[in-house]
Amino acid sequence: MEYYKFLRQYVRTKPLILPGSVVIIGNKKGEVLLQKRPEGRWGLPGGLMELGESFEEVALREVREEIGLEIQSLQLLHVYSGKEFYTKTPNGDEFYSVTAVFYTDDVEGKMQFQSSETVDVQFFAPNELPENIVGSHRMFIEQAYKGER
Repeated sequence: MEYYKFLRQYVRTKPLILPGSVVIIGNKKGEVLLQKRPEGRWGLPGGLMELGESFEEVALREVREEIGLEIQSLQLLHVYSGKEFYTKTPNGDEFYSVTAVFYTDDVEGKMQFQSSETVDVQFFAPNELPENIVGSHRMFIEQAYKGER
């Protein structure tokens, strides 16, 4: 069972701090790879930390699980946290995310994915991101491509 689900058994909908990582995967054209999730929103590959993992290990694992690529190197861009990263989900669960944002253009393997987490993957120009992208992910990409890499 995922760690945050284990905690939810005890705290119910009360706020949790959820650490995780996302990865901006760039290509030679300066585009960024996004995954479309089953609920229809686009976002960066990534996910939540499990017990004993580092932010880097989360990034490597999530990219492998979600889109089948192996990352060869990671550059930490920024760690985002604070009250502006509070979320209350439709079912009432509350959390504050702590997200490590990494960049790489050094990946190996063939993109492949399971429809339980990913229904499509595409590269997008940073200034032509899809409308239905996770809001914080849009901000992460915009800041990364403003020269903050």
